[in-house]
Amino acid sequence: MEGAETFFVGTDTQGVCVRCASGSGRARPGHRTEGGVSGVRTQDPGSHGSGIWKSGAMSDAVRVWVNGAITEEGRPALAALDHGITVGDGAFETCKIVSGEVFAADRHLARMDRTLTGLGLPTADRAFLQQGVDEVLAHGETIGFGRLRYTITGGPGPLGSDRGDSGMSYIVTAAEVPGPAPSTAVATVPWTRNERAATAGLKTTSYADNVIALARAKERGGTEAIFANTRGELCEGTGSNIFVVVDGVLRTPPLDSGCLAGITRELTIEFARDAGIEVLEEALPFTVLETAEEAFLTSSTRDVQPIHAVDGRELTAPGPVTARVQEAFAQGSAVSMNP
Repeated sequence: MEGAETFFVGTDTQGVCVRCASGSGRARPGHRTEGGVSGVRTQDPGSHGSGIWKSGAMSDAVRVWVNGAITEEGRPALAALDHGITVGDGAFETCKIVSGEVFAADRHLARMDRTLTGLGLPTADRAFLQQGVDEVLAHGETIGFGRLRYTITGGPGPLGSDRGDSGMSYIVTAAEVPGPAPSTAVATVPWTRNERAATAGLKTTSYADNVIALARAKERGGTEAIFANTRGELCEGTGSNIFVVVDGVLRTPPLDSGCLAGITRELTIEFARDAGIEVLEEALPFTVLETAEEAFLTSSTRDVQPIHAVDGRELTAPGPVTARVQEAFAQGSAVSMNP
């Protein structure tokens, strides 16, 4: 069900870990086997964007695995006091699924560990996480093109910023999604990324800024919002990196701009340079979007997506440089699913 997400809400208000009856044999915090509700939330055109609840089989929406087991109808999954819920204390990765396989799996795992370390949390239990990935991919028909997301939170904790000591929570989801459009429009927003923030460059679950910015961009006809940083430099999108062509040369903000070290960004730079395309990582004024000859976004489910409009200003999409980069990315990613 496109645009739907399966939700499971537990009744454990004490953050107690109870071993899942059908789990891996390992106790995980916040996982219970009784109580709670489940369902599918979809967008109702008459509900002004609010979620409405409908019961539905998980195979119709998002496949969900939490703390050791696929979460079935009627089974709650996460403690109400999990730190990922109460304060957004967690890390996540979004990966592309192609024909049932995860693209660039090792790079995503490495970035997950960098984010967890940056948050002061232990690195991931990769064997346990891989169990979740394997189970959601096997739970139903092969996903031709889709999104795999895995999240690791600080686990159950107190009502505040202090962490508990019950261990981390692991969540893996997968769903089929439409492929990217041939090009897209973006809109700039007045809010900034803080390149000096404690979480700068980390892929955390604290996404409220992105929710607000993306809603603003969609009101203005874009599918992505573009941020500056506090220095007035071009930074990134809510869930993507951005490249521009100026004077015929491909340029993108450096990591010290505060942007995320995107996996697709990284591969795009590598594949482009391998193809003989010059790529500069340099500080760029936010106003570069007013004059750039070409621009494109990169992300796990967009790959290299040309931008045909920035704040209503039309661009050729793809322009000649972008087309070369798209070709280089397609050729490079075809060599291996785990580049």
